[in-house]
Amino acid sequence: MTHVLSNPLTDVKLEFAVLRVPFFLEPHYDESKPFIESNRDRLIKKWGGREGWERQKHRHDLKGRGEAAGIPFFNLDRLASNSMASHRLIQHVGKRYGLSISETLYDRLNVYYFVEGHALNDRKRLANVAAETLSQSLSQSKLSSSSSSSDSLQKTPMSEEEILDFLNGNEGRLEIENSLRVLNELGIHGIPKFIIEGSTVVDGAAGPDTFVRIFREIEQRGEVAGTAIFKDILGMDEETLSRGSHSRESLMLEEAA
Repeated sequence: MTHVLSNPLTDVKLEFAVLRVPFFLEPHYDESKPFIESNRDRLIKKWGGREGWERQKHRHDLKGRGEAAGIPFFNLDRLASNSMASHRLIQHVGKRYGLSISETLYDRLNVYYFVEGHALNDRKRLANVAAETLSQSLSQSKLSSSSSSSDSLQKTPMSEEEILDFLNGNEGRLEIENSLRVLNELGIHGIPKFIIEGSTVVDGAAGPDTFVRIFREIEQRGEVAGTAIFKDILGMDEETLSRGSHSRESLMLEEAA
């Protein structure tokens, strides 16, 4: 996305709307516990011991894929946990503040989990980090926005206490469960996967050139052929989706920050 946004080939205004679809690597994990085990222990068990884990690590080039995604260091001993609460929070923030804000929170939680090693179901810690991120991102959004197109979105960040109450509740659970059911029906049993224009499925192992080619085709066409197939399942309205999550303007603001 960054490459295509930074190097437009046409005069068409190009924006992306990224809708995160929840997926559970370990759906059996106890939701009542802050964490279950370290990710190192999880993977060693999954691949039948240390030798099996080492083979998988090299086979999938996990370090290289992390660097490509902007995560130069993976904390192998990060705390693995049930992720229902964090998935619910990302969806809620997207509906309340827009996809650009939920993407900012998603990026922060990637660092929180993959680099800092904290559990996604450590709700008090998660609420603290989320509240701080929302406050900063919404403040920056107010300074940079001169448009009234987002008047229907909330501007006041949720407090740490409000977020903790949300995490301890059940709002948004049904949408998550429904999306997991549809993923299973589609035969998607692993991540990452990308569904572009609601029809083109790209495996996470695909290189950057694959995505650039698909995005350039859309750019040359000048319009999107489909829509997000999980939009209605996750309860995301068309107006929020149409505002997008990534644009050339937002990219320039990030670079200037």
